[in-house]
Amino acid sequence: MPTLFTGGSVFDGHRHLPDHGLLVDDGKVVAVLRPPSLEALDQPADVVDLAGGLVSPGFTDAHCHPIQGGLERMQCDLTDGSTREEYIAMVRAYAAGFGGPWITGGGWALAAFPGGTPSAADLDAVVADRPVLLHNRDHHGAWANSRSLELAGITAETPDPPDGRIERLPDGSPQGTLHEGAVDRVAALLPELSPAEYAAGLLEGQGYLFSLGVTAWQDAIVGAYAGMADTGSTYLDAVASGDLVADVVGALWWDRELGLDQVPDLVERRRTQTGGRYRATSIKIMQDGVCENFTAAMLSPYLDGHGHSTSNAGHSFVAADELKEVVVALAAEGFQVHVHAIGDRGTRETLDAFAAARDAGHSADLRHHIAHIQVVHPDDVPRFAELGVAANAQALWACHEPQMDDLTIPFLGDERATWQYPFGGLHRAGARLVMGSDWPVTSPDPIAAIHTAVTRTSYDDPRAPLLPEQAVDLTTAFAAYTAGSAWLNGRDRIDGAGVLAPGNAADLAVLDRDPFAGPVDEIGAARVASTWVGGRAVFDRG
Repeated sequence: MPTLFTGGSVFDGHRHLPDHGLLVDDGKVVAVLRPPSLEALDQPADVVDLAGGLVSPGFTDAHCHPIQGGLERMQCDLTDGSTREEYIAMVRAYAAGFGGPWITGGGWALAAFPGGTPSAADLDAVVADRPVLLHNRDHHGAWANSRSLELAGITAETPDPPDGRIERLPDGSPQGTLHEGAVDRVAALLPELSPAEYAAGLLEGQGYLFSLGVTAWQDAIVGAYAGMADTGSTYLDAVASGDLVADVVGALWWDRELGLDQVPDLVERRRTQTGGRYRATSIKIMQDGVCENFTAAMLSPYLDGHGHSTSNAGHSFVAADELKEVVVALAAEGFQVHVHAIGDRGTRETLDAFAAARDAGHSADLRHHIAHIQVVHPDDVPRFAELGVAANAQALWACHEPQMDDLTIPFLGDERATWQYPFGGLHRAGARLVMGSDWPVTSPDPIAAIHTAVTRTSYDDPRAPLLPEQAVDLTTAFAAYTAGSAWLNGRDRIDGAGVLAPGNAADLAVLDRDPFAGPVDEIGAARVASTWVGGRAVFDRG
């Protein structure tokens, strides 16, 4: 029987349509109905009363790590804490109820600790008998206790790896915080998770995303990375069992140690790991780190705590010339390329690589994108549109909060700090905006991110807007998280999801209120009432 969504409004992926309804049947959109058509409708239908709310295409998260996020929800999950004392208490409580050989998990905020660097001594006070490794929220660093550092052989004599840093005490011994590649020394010792554990993580992650209206995503790393196994088989098993209900594109991990020799293997993995609702058609390259630990690649050096220039301009994990070769080779094989770039140099190097692919004749519609786009030099803003590169925004980050105000802006300097998260400038220059969360780095709630994209503030912690001239309007933000991200994943070529039009897939999010109908500072108050995939409810808040 058809299902009629009525009593509210529709966002169709491009436009807000007040007082419209939506009719779906057999997993597809039948029609978006104007008020006269709603009144004249005489065919029987199950009715979903929007109660003044909004029905929208389901959100597509263009950059997240849902298996990792699901696993962390099942481990020592620190995401609900905010202070050093809270984190220590949460670790103590988790360890008391968990008898495994390692304490793992994460979600702590850098701003809770001086300099963003928690100490091993704090962990030793609550867990001394077992190794502990807890990733921070951005997953570019981790907090380790003395037992795990000892097992990894990290001492005062251990050099920093080329792609990371070991925080040290005055005597040179490890302090307890590891950055980037230094985390791998400990992560390599973690017990391997079983296929059943990865499957449970996927189901936990999928269920949580459904509760937030997310019906599809791009998994931003599918491959062995940071203690995680290659989860391509996890997705394929879920396809075979019917457990994968969402639609997923996997971004296969580019191992920077293997270089171009890995391209044939990636081509084969795309062939063998694509089926059903999972497609391994993208490649993920990590070009730099993050600003807070000074590993994001910058055109000029970071400042120190007194405003003086340092000698550190961050890390380009792939040399600029090599990156050009890599992107050209991947584009030649028909891969979409998905690049993490935070710093202005990392972004420029990535745009240069996409330009090299275009100049080499690889101009097919592969929908390359740069994720995070935190610090973008003004000269590079128009290049996104010129090169057809999508701007993949994690909009929730574009606001004043302790990590921004204490650990980022002072070390960027006044001018460079104004180049952050230029969503408005990119949109005005004609760039295609898509949106994602980077969960479990931060919340995967699309409504929270949309609120910040429009107001440049956090709904939960409102402060003065961060660079309000870089805000986008609500229609643009909603379109980026629905039609935009669905386009990125190629849904327009498959089933039309992301846009509510006749014949397109009925993947839907129903909100309990219409964000377009109230003040912008109340956008974040909306909650998902129900989520639908193929016209079937997969979440109902009840």
